Amino acid sequence: MKKLRDTSAISSLLMVSPLAAVLLIFLVLPIVLIVIVSFWRATEFSIIPAFEFDNYEFLFGSPVTYTVFFNTFKYAFITWTCTLLIGFTVAYYLAFHIRTLTWQIALFLLCTIPFWTSNIIRMISWIPFLGRNGIANSTLISWGVIDEPIEWLLFSDFAVILAFVHLYTLFMVVPIFNTMMRIDKSLIEAARDAGANGAQILWNVIIPLTKPGIMIGTIFVVTLVMGDFITVRFMSGSQSANVGRLISNDIALLQYPSASATAIVLLLTVLITIGILLRFVDIRKEL
Repeated sequence: MKKLRDTSAISSLLMVSPLAAVLLIFLVLPIVLIVIVSFWRATEFSIIPAFEFDNYEFLFGSPVTYTVFFNTFKYAFITWTCTLLIGFTVAYYLAFHIRTLTWQIALFLLCTIPFWTSNIIRMISWIPFLGRNGIANSTLISWGVIDEPIEWLLFSDFAVILAFVHLYTLFMVVPIFNTMMRIDKSLIEAARDAGANGAQILWNVIIPLTKPGIMIGTIFVVTLVMGDFITVRFMSGSQSANVGRLISNDIALLQYPSASATAIVLLLTVLITIGILLRFVDIRKEL
């Protein structure tokens, strides 16, 4: 019996070791290297290995840093709000108003059609629509709604958030829809038999049971928006910046220590945000 347990333990160790090695090499090791480089010193012509806090001191001492982080949180919060409203509505309709599984699958796959193309193509496709002489302005002028083109439709925070919502709404739809499909329909029938109306069932039954899916979607959307930089660059016309854009600019200037320090601060910020979110719900039930 003991020999059987030893054999089982060895087999488990052999199965875990390759996975642990992959995790160590492709996740832990790069982060460790970024942390090390963040303490190095960079000049105009070289990078000097050292252990200094100059990069962090400059980062936290610059007012630009706080402005950029504020923009990052602003984009993340507004995008999260919009994707949550849209994603919950779509998931609710698919889960509770479409009766047949075939139509549920068909309509869900229909939601994934935009993901058949790259993010950049989907993002850039908004430019001819929102431009000064684009489809939106031309249509509104032809209808007599406006007399002259609206300037803030493109190369503005509005365009950035619109692109974010378009790109990342499905990341909110999928986990919420998955959670709603697991809800026992008898609970809804019991609430209806007890005299609850539609709004009460939604607030007291469906939303509490959907919290794990909402939290998973929130983590996806918030982390993706906070790490994105290409969308902000193109859709704002380089007039706005977030932390990802700040890191990209440092890398373009070969300021790798400064970029590493900013990346570490962003990583810690995201981890703290996720840690706070996980305090509200146990998502292990969904994993």
